[in-house]
Amino acid sequence: MSTPHLSPDFTDQLNRHGIPQELHEHLRAVGVGSLVEKLGIVFSEFTAEKTVATMPVAGNTQPYGLLHGGASAALVESVGSFAANLHAGAGRAAAGVDLNITHLRPALSGTVTATCTAVKLGKTLCVHSVDIVNDAGKLIATGRITNALIDLPKSASVPHVP
Repeated sequence: MSTPHLSPDFTDQLNRHGIPQELHEHLRAVGVGSLVEKLGIVFSEFTAEKTVATMPVAGNTQPYGLLHGGASAALVESVGSFAANLHAGAGRAAAGVDLNITHLRPALSGTVTATCTAVKLGKTLCVHSVDIVNDAGKLIATGRITNALIDLPKSASVPHVP
């Protein structure tokens, strides 16, 4: 007799990463993803129009102790993709098609904050602009992410995020 596969309950993970309670029902079976967990990203505002999240510099550095550019890019991708998925609608998901980031100054310690703002929320495409600042509020990087909004296969078990 086989035991049916049960999806893990990611409620604790959702709480740790600042996901609003009203979105738990939709993300409980999938969580926030392992990269968000590894990078220590925590959301504080969560809408399609504006998403805000923080990430520690510690643990996300390159060999010289500076915030790794890839970590900054992953932060841009994470906040932009979550925002686009909020806009996608039932049976749809956001799929990144373009990401760019410009690094303006190094971050050596503390926490960085990403503020993601919608540029275009369309039927098939979302564009978000993301500014990353350090603890002093100085701009350290700016990025832009474009997501295509795609129809999920009927067999996909990815929940809709309202």
